[in-house]
Amino acid sequence: MHGAAADGSVVFRKKLSRLQFCKFMASQPACVVAMEACGSSHYWARQMARLGHEPRLIAPAYVKPFVKRQKNDVADAEAIVEAAQRPTMRFVEPKTKEQQSRAIVFRTREQFVNQRTELVNALRTHLYEFGYVAPQGIGHLPRLAEIVEDENADLPDLVRDICSALLDQIEQLSSRLAALKKTIDTLSKQAATSRRLQTMPGVGPIAALAIETFAPPMEAFTCGRDFAAWLGLVPRQKSSGGKQRLGKVSMMGQRDIRRLLIIGAMAVVRWASRRRAPDGSWLDRLILKKPRMLVAIALANKMARGIWAMLTKQEDYRDPATVPA
Repeated sequence: MHGAAADGSVVFRKKLSRLQFCKFMASQPACVVAMEACGSSHYWARQMARLGHEPRLIAPAYVKPFVKRQKNDVADAEAIVEAAQRPTMRFVEPKTKEQQSRAIVFRTREQFVNQRTELVNALRTHLYEFGYVAPQGIGHLPRLAEIVEDENADLPDLVRDICSALLDQIEQLSSRLAALKKTIDTLSKQAATSRRLQTMPGVGPIAALAIETFAPPMEAFTCGRDFAAWLGLVPRQKSSGGKQRLGKVSMMGQRDIRRLLIIGAMAVVRWASRRRAPDGSWLDRLILKKPRMLVAIALANKMARGIWAMLTKQEDYRDPATVPA
């Protein structure tokens, strides 16, 4: 711990255990408690708020420039205090228990999806070694299962047993994913924010849950462009001397929301390419001139700005093509 007064002068330096830390902070007058944002920082922020303090969480990347020379616990604590005293410092909004609970549901689903993908790829690889080829994707799993179950297939018994075990694990993960999908659908229907977000094309229950869970209050952003920049859906800048030099998408924001918005935008672009967007619309003009992936990222940026407007104004999505001028 590093304690400092308003003018930056050192008040104390201490090394405490978790239990000692709680007792020490309970005996202190109300003050600002700054911490690096990490896995347990949201829990400690709630504990500090319960004791009457004002918690402030700072991203580790914003603390690093204030570390003096050698890196150790004492220097890190002092750097956190220095960073928290900067008037332009950006802080992480502490999450509630409900937000962290939804985050665990979201992360668990992602983990199960990755595990199932790994098992399907392993099954494809094992069968490929014996001359059986199938396209990538979970949709072609029945073809792999038919090969394993076919008694006339030229597979050794040991390989057949291993592949059957992989199929059983894939089936178990699929059933768990289906149960989690029902949980996510229920959570999305319960919250008014999630229901409102799903009125936008390209935003489903999973994306709505991710936005409600991982995004800070929209009032923290001045405009929709700031929210899009926070998600990393803006070009990386290397501008200097009054000259603008824009590169690829920065990819420096909240990766889960960004990925889901791009996936949803790609679905909208595919639909518009097949059924044709309204003539003369922004999406129609862009599809005719640019590659699909570039159009999807541009649409994801537009969706992020629309989400900010929907949540700040408490309004459902309105299609620009149908809104009167």
